Amino acid sequence: MSSLISMSVITSALELGVIYSLVALALFLSFSILNIADLSTDGCFTLGCAVGVQVALMGHPILALFASMAAGICSGYVMAFLQTKLGVESILAGIIVNTGLYTINLAVMGFSSNVTLLKTDTIFSLTKGFLGKEYYKLITAAVIVVIMCVLMVWFMGTRMGLSIRATGDNEDMVRASSINPSMTITVGLCISGALTALSGSLIGQYQKTCDINLGTGMVTIALASLIIGETLIGKKTMVRRVFGVIFGSCLYRFLIALALKFHIPAECLKLVSAVIVAIAIASPTIRKKIAFRKNKRNAIAAVKGGRN
Repeated sequence: MSSLISMSVITSALELGVIYSLVALALFLSFSILNIADLSTDGCFTLGCAVGVQVALMGHPILALFASMAAGICSGYVMAFLQTKLGVESILAGIIVNTGLYTINLAVMGFSSNVTLLKTDTIFSLTKGFLGKEYYKLITAAVIVVIMCVLMVWFMGTRMGLSIRATGDNEDMVRASSINPSMTITVGLCISGALTALSGSLIGQYQKTCDINLGTGMVTIALASLIIGETLIGKKTMVRRVFGVIFGSCLYRFLIALALKFHIPAECLKLVSAVIVAIAIASPTIRKKIAFRKNKRNAIAAVKGGRN
């Protein structure tokens, strides 16, 4: 077991988990707060990666992060426009945006299915000099994610953040309170898109490559991370919920790393991911059923004890 859980496995899982937690944080805002199923996540993630890689190739790896976030905001705005102005259902709007982003991503990548960053500076290579050679990637990603999490917790406590939370709870009540729900949905989806694209940009610079199919299944993985965090950490406070998102993402990546250590064929990795996602999504229901049966047995035992 010690050979499976080596330091390299833990470090790699933490690095990927921290980076991908931004997607889970984006889904936390759109799915958990706004109750919107944003299926444009896959395409938006690849968009952020494509934009980030292209800007980094020009010699601006730090600017690449902001450029990717700007592209993600545009994606989120289109998603919100279709939903709030044109009356398209959120699921259909996500499918439409995701489909359109495939061609846009190809165009950003110069109509090539793969772009590499070999012999090009990245945000990680810039920090390698003063953070050391062992954990510089983890520290760099963690600092960026912590900043985003702090900003998220702060924003959700502002008037706009509270309005977004209220919109997800009861849109009619928000409208009756003279708050425009179209505006709150648009702001929420733009922030969600920015976080997703930022994660894609970091992955592109982390792996030094961008592939057109990089974001496939990202919404499912992010949903699994979100549910794992909410199940194990809870959701009593905003800080706890945000921390749960990061924890769930890192735990999911750790489970995937263990699966790779067991020499599971690459062809079966999608199946392993699907099983993990299914268990994570079903875990709240399973826990409720177990608790119900336990209470039922205790009640039956109490009744029998009273009769005796």
